[in-house]
Amino acid sequence: MIALLRVDNRLLHGQILETWAPRLRARCVVVADDEAASSPLAQAAMTLCVPPELPVHIRRIAEVDWKGLAASPDPILVLMRELSALTRAVEGGLTPALAPRVNLGNVHYVPGRVPLTPSIYLSEPEVRMVRDLVGRGFELEARAVPSDAPVGAGALVEKYAAATASR
Repeated sequence: MIALLRVDNRLLHGQILETWAPRLRARCVVVADDEAASSPLAQAAMTLCVPPELPVHIRRIAEVDWKGLAASPDPILVLMRELSALTRAVEGGLTPALAPRVNLGNVHYVPGRVPLTPSIYLSEPEVRMVRDLVGRGFELEARAVPSDAPVGAGALVEKYAAATASR
């Protein structure tokens, strides 16, 4: 089963290995990222400190077998770099029935993005993506680590509206 799908521009890193994987009791991590899948250097760097009992698979988004992951009896943590990648996965067959929980963990600042939480910066098109994902039935929240209070999609949209109204 896909225990959690997380959007985090850092992909696989210490916070994932020390907090999310244990909390979810993840038995496997899938990194769905075209750039990482095409870079042996990125793959080596990402998996350097992963314990041997936690398999990591790095795949292009179009190559991920969403139904197969969802059918697994073991909890799987899926990592994606950007919301746009998640939108591409949905266009490729990912549904809320296969991965109901989406976590926005870290979406870094770039020009055009507005801070909504200490680790989430979104642009207007990304806020539309959030609305669309929720409209499709995905349960979306923002939080960096499991012990943080989750910020729901509605609150993110409200924070965006408030932040851009003052411009």
